[in-house]
Amino acid sequence: MKKKYFITGISTEVGKTVASAIITEALEADYWKPIQSGDLAYSDTHKVEKLISNKKSVFHPNSYALNTPMSPHASAEIDGITIDINQIKEPSTVNNLVIEGAGGLLVPLNNENTLLDILKPEYKIIVVSRHYLGSINHTLLTVNYLKERGFDVSILFSGNEHPTTEAIIKKMTNVPVIGRIDEEPYFDQNVIKEYAEKFRSKL
Repeated sequence: MKKKYFITGISTEVGKTVASAIITEALEADYWKPIQSGDLAYSDTHKVEKLISNKKSVFHPNSYALNTPMSPHASAEIDGITIDINQIKEPSTVNNLVIEGAGGLLVPLNNENTLLDILKPEYKIIVVSRHYLGSINHTLLTVNYLKERGFDVSILFSGNEHPTTEAIIKKMTNVPVIGRIDEEPYFDQNVIKEYAEKFRSKL
């Protein structure tokens, strides 16, 4: 049975793209970012493609590629369009699939829908949690919201170790923790591969 992983974060800039690259490499999965806002010349798809070294992964085009690095609903408005979630169609593949979200779980896509509305029940959700003041609250809100809706949820920590933060999050969410992506000097194919081997058994 092929698996589908949806990578979300507790906020923006928490390390979703690096996490997506690691999981894509670990599973030799396909990768898809449904909505890209801004940085179209060097998008998250480009970044993940550059970071992985296996030859099996296929990179699927965005459903929406928006020009401005803002919340998707606002970026779409600048581009003169409205995001229609019915047009966000999961690519057909016989491979495992890694799907990278945009920002956090309740990022608005239009006046009615958030990113949560494109999640399917079979998706395994990986929440990337990065330590900052307020991150415990953001992590608990995100994980518990997903659990209440019946999703299979796990956590991947990002950044330097913070034992008390990690301990209380584990205790209060009671979901599996895949591990932690350390604050590396840089990320290249070799570093991604090392993490992929480390996390593979937890996926």
